[in-house]
Amino acid sequence: MVGANLTGSAGTWENASSYAYQWVRCAASGSAPDGSDCTVIGGATTTAYSPSSSDVGFRLRFRVTATNTDGSTTAASNPTAVVADGSVPTNTKEPVVSGTPVQGQTLTTTNGDWTGSPTDYDYQWVRCGTDGGNADGSNCTVIGGATTNKYTLTGDDVGRRLRSRVIAKNSAGQTTAASNATPVIAASSSGTGAPVNRTEPRISGTAQAGRTLTATSGSWTGTTPIAYSYQWVRCPTDGGRGDGSNCATIGGATRSTHVLTPADVGQRMRVKVTARNSVGSRTAASNPTAIVQPSAASGIITLPNGERSVPVTSIPADQRLIVDRVSFTPNPVRSRTAPITVRVKVKDTRGFVVRDANVFLRSTPLVTRTVGGDGRTGTDGWVTFTVQPERDFPALNPSYNVQFFVKAYRTGDPPLAGVAGYRLVQVALGRS
Repeated sequence: MVGANLTGSAGTWENASSYAYQWVRCAASGSAPDGSDCTVIGGATTTAYSPSSSDVGFRLRFRVTATNTDGSTTAASNPTAVVADGSVPTNTKEPVVSGTPVQGQTLTTTNGDWTGSPTDYDYQWVRCGTDGGNADGSNCTVIGGATTNKYTLTGDDVGRRLRSRVIAKNSAGQTTAASNATPVIAASSSGTGAPVNRTEPRISGTAQAGRTLTATSGSWTGTTPIAYSYQWVRCPTDGGRGDGSNCATIGGATRSTHVLTPADVGQRMRVKVTARNSVGSRTAASNPTAIVQPSAASGIITLPNGERSVPVTSIPADQRLIVDRVSFTPNPVRSRTAPITVRVKVKDTRGFVVRDANVFLRSTPLVTRTVGGDGRTGTDGWVTFTVQPERDFPALNPSYNVQFFVKAYRTGDPPLAGVAGYRLVQVALGRS
């Protein structure tokens, strides 16, 4: 699991005088028994190794090279289990409900997209008011027994809107995400009267500044002919209300297509479609898009865990680096002499993982020495430091902490400007 501490042993040898170690990343099949076709993990040359996000979906082996005056021989361990993401599942694309919103018809929900490698999903359908309820379905009524990815509409659902709630689980915990609300459930699919939305509008296209989104009107019944008009709205990062009523109207965005602008960056888009006929009019809103990203950054690499990595040189002047995560091993610290491992992850304000960023780390006050000086983030945005306690390292007392100042910066930027990001963190002390 990402962040766990693995330890390799040399095994038993005859005639060996010294050993060298190397951790390698292998295919999910385990690759060759001797690990010869696995990928060498840079810097992983001690008996200890902590899997990173780059290892998710792979197996690891520990290769030992024993040497004496006559030569050397290499042996590899059995592979580990497939490395799993150590974080609780995080929803990156909400579930989507499909089907005809009419009594007697069956609705189906997708799981949505998740990070954290979920191993299982549970489902719960909820019945909401005509406003669609809260975006997470928390103020909607739970439908007893509706706990699969399919649900057949009943008379109790007529005049209401439904959501599916999907619970994604892994060994670290579970997270719930709700779909957009369905249109109002109808008692029948009558072909006369005011327009009734049967399938909500849909948006296609890439959510990135400069790209074009295209909307469908959805499907409707009612007295024909039916005319359609469009209004694009800009919603907060939670997608806003299901009907888009708390989203900001975009002036002039009244066509079935919309070219995303810098003003849309960081928001989620919906389109509201109004259907009109001789009897009346109704409005239905689409699901929200993903959060709109800035125009394409150069050098994007998609990592196995779904995160996107960019070089620090590609970050524009109006963005900043973020010291996203800092972890200490051991934690709490129980020795005034043993080295401490500190791992730092860097992202930028757009949410990209940042590689090749310089990271400066020091304790405040200066009671440790950072071995090797500044570090540089890898493709997964992580950099690892070894910190050596100095003679004036504080006494081991559970009520004490040692603070560290962390700075992420780009080579060539002014010392107190540019895209640098800063963070003050601390590690607890424990008794030896």
